[in-house]
Amino acid sequence: MRASSISLFSLAALMLGSAAVSAADAAKIAFERNGVIYTAAMDGKGLKKIAEGDLPQISPDGTRVAFNTNEPSDKTPVRHIAVADLASGKVNVFKSVAGDNSFGPVWSPDGKALLFNTFADSDWALGLVKADGTGFRIVKKPESKGRSYYEPCWAADGKSYFCHDLDEICLFDLDGKRLKKWTIHKIVENGDMSSGCRLSLSPDGKSLLMDIEMAEDHNRKNWDGPPPALWLLPLDADNATRLTKKGFFGWDAVWISNDEFLFLSQSAKESKPSIYRGSVKGGENKLVVKDGRTPSVAK
Repeated sequence: MRASSISLFSLAALMLGSAAVSAADAAKIAFERNGVIYTAAMDGKGLKKIAEGDLPQISPDGTRVAFNTNEPSDKTPVRHIAVADLASGKVNVFKSVAGDNSFGPVWSPDGKALLFNTFADSDWALGLVKADGTGFRIVKKPESKGRSYYEPCWAADGKSYFCHDLDEICLFDLDGKRLKKWTIHKIVENGDMSSGCRLSLSPDGKSLLMDIEMAEDHNRKNWDGPPPALWLLPLDADNATRLTKKGFFGWDAVWISNDEFLFLSQSAKESKPSIYRGSVKGGENKLVVKDGRTPSVAK
């Protein structure tokens, strides 16, 4: 459901084919469509193609986009972390990161480092690298075989991060020490997580926005899997609050402000998701980008 489109990758295609985007014209959001990464203004206008790849995240200052490549391979996926500079159009592919299968980079609050998933020692781990591609290290290995952590999300202090292992949401420091945990089935009744369920920390650092796969019936003929719903978890609470109604499919959310967020949704008549703007206060959701995936927002 959340797997990004797979496309043949060429390193040459990473370079912008048109005039470079000036720093003053830095976009507010980044997203992916059919294996191509774009940036745009917060209202979805001013669309600009950046590179081929998946899971883009725009930097906090809106000047760079981190993503993972998707390179030709006859066997296992070949994916590297990369950063595109929007002013110059240059792309730095981090071949210094050990292994050939890394994905889903997320920026630290100060824009100096990236967390991501990487395949190491025959299992998934969480890696850390500086924004220039140096200083790579593993920050969290699986607790046991097959019990890996996914979807890292930086804490406000820039010295710790949230992630989940399908059963628990955890807060770790950069040395791998667990600082706090929430058991998913205790904070969300009839809820589960898959490896692609995303976490997003509010700008004030007080709440996690997350998508949960619900054990609920649905009649979607074009939907494979449980229905996803958006939930809000205050970090000082033991229970989450549901933001989307039963029957409304919403997932892959990221904060815009402490009240608003972008997310994906797909109606029963649609074959592809689109990016919408919603609010914790409710109200009508607004279409931002038709046929888009994995949105991210410059802080």
